[in-house]
Amino acid sequence: MLIETILAAFEMDEILYELREHSAGLNCGRWDYIFSFIKKFRQKPEFLLPDRALVTMDKAFLKAYVDLLIQTCHRRGAHAMGGMAAQIPIKSDSGANEKAFDKVRQDKLREVRAGHDGTWVAHPGLITTALDIFQQNMSGSNQLDKKREDVRVSAQDLLCVPEGAVSEQGLRLNINVGILYLESWLRGIGCVPLYHLMEDAATAEISRTQVWQWIRHQAKLPDGRLVSPELASEMIDQELEKIRQMTGPEVFEKGKFMLAASLFEDMSLRADLPDFLTLIAYDHLD
Repeated sequence: MLIETILAAFEMDEILYELREHSAGLNCGRWDYIFSFIKKFRQKPEFLLPDRALVTMDKAFLKAYVDLLIQTCHRRGAHAMGGMAAQIPIKSDSGANEKAFDKVRQDKLREVRAGHDGTWVAHPGLITTALDIFQQNMSGSNQLDKKREDVRVSAQDLLCVPEGAVSEQGLRLNINVGILYLESWLRGIGCVPLYHLMEDAATAEISRTQVWQWIRHQAKLPDGRLVSPELASEMIDQELEKIRQMTGPEVFEKGKFMLAASLFEDMSLRADLPDFLTLIAYDHLD
């Protein structure tokens, strides 16, 4: 069972109990979990998150969620599965490829040391890397004996916001990736390689909800500018032009980039945050 919403984190015991004859354990949801966190507390400025690159699994509410999931599973004899490594092999650049694989190694090492019994990867080329880390650091086929009795997670821990800034680079990345993913989704492709990461709808959900949240609560960039509707719209136009240059005029015109940008802007600037981007985008599928 994927624990990919903030409310589910408060009911892991209950979920395991109800599924006791059907579930092998619980799994960390990562991106969907962050999206749920933003969406649930969208009206509260104290829950404003920094750049998503700074919202990592070893910090604040995500670390608390991981530790509690492992403790809950192992106390009940169920398996605790780690999250997915989104990296994909970079065949054109050996240096960048090694850096990507090193990120996977460090992430899987964190998971196995925390007590996870297994993990996910987004690409079959990463299976050996992840498996090696678990085999080197796990004595048996699981770690059910690691009860994590040291863990003391409170409700406040599960709601703790990580420190960090909201940057122009983070804003532009959310816009750029959000448009690129939406464009592919509108063409019927739901799993999309972007910048050497395998992305699904959760990535676009985080991207557009962060932009909405930053506008809503007037997040301040390091140079003092506020993230306003006008600034967001300006950057959407600029990032769309970057995408045009990156794809080339022919691919751009054949694609659905203009529609994707329009939908992204509409969802980011609305007074009320739509629950799911797919509910808006479904109307535009052929």
